[in-house]
Amino acid sequence: MTATAIKVVVVSGSLRVPSRTHSLLEALVQRLQARRPEVHVHWVRVAALSASLAGSLERDSAAAELQPHLQAIEQADLLLVGSPVYRASYTGLFKHLFDLVDHQSLKGVPVVLTATGGSERHALMIDHQLRPLFAFFQAHTLPYGLYASVEAFDDGHRLVDPTQFERLERVLDTVEAFFPLPVASAA
Repeated sequence: MTATAIKVVVVSGSLRVPSRTHSLLEALVQRLQARRPEVHVHWVRVAALSASLAGSLERDSAAAELQPHLQAIEQADLLLVGSPVYRASYTGLFKHLFDLVDHQSLKGVPVVLTATGGSERHALMIDHQLRPLFAFFQAHTLPYGLYASVEAFDDGHRLVDPTQFERLERVLDTVEAFFPLPVASAA
């Protein structure tokens, strides 16, 4: 029995390339794809869209380059979102991207929240900033957020901390509740 493909949209809110936030999200996607080969992944990289985002004040007049990304977010079965912590919150362009998303399109959509920062002191940004943002959309934020500080990465911004990989698996266990694997029927 073939499972239905899951439309996964990954929003990397970092303004830099390379990015620890992007690397954390890449590791999450790789683990998800190892568990669920039928996922279709669409990446939204704020760093690559920064000029278009900054020049788009409203959805109706948003840059053409943004439209496929906004539509992908609005049609996602699962969102994986992340931002570096800037002054105790997500990046401004990350927020602006979601200002352009239809406010009713994410009702009930499961969302995995991730963040990266300079130290563990910033981990609460997930619960104090990201969770309320997606509560506005009436999305279903999953109970485990992923936060990784600088020490979890090597000099090339690659995730290397074994504890983080254990956390990735715990998060993906909660994702499975929304997308159970089909049970093969007996012949």
